[in-house]
Amino acid sequence: MVTYRNLPEMSEYTFTDYFESEVLRKRPYLKKEWCIQACKNAFKVEEWEHNRYRFWGQVEELDNRILRVVTLEDKTTIHNAFPDRRFKK
Repeated sequence: MVTYRNLPEMSEYTFTDYFESEVLRKRPYLKKEWCIQACKNAFKVEEWEHNRYRFWGQVEELDNRILRVVTLEDKTTIHNAFPDRRFKK
């Protein structure tokens, strides 16, 4: 069972202009709710270059595939997201 300790509420998440204009255009099947769900229920989180963070979460509505979500350093501004076909648990 996943607990939501110290995690922002859904309304506290925002999306970059890049996400809104490019990511959703390239991947119209993605839903913002899935990205937030992947961040809140991530089974792996990693600090990445340029003060960004990567979150990996399994999304049931996406045929249980792994969704990688990239956020800015605040961990609540979603910048990119895509199904991660190469991720190995």
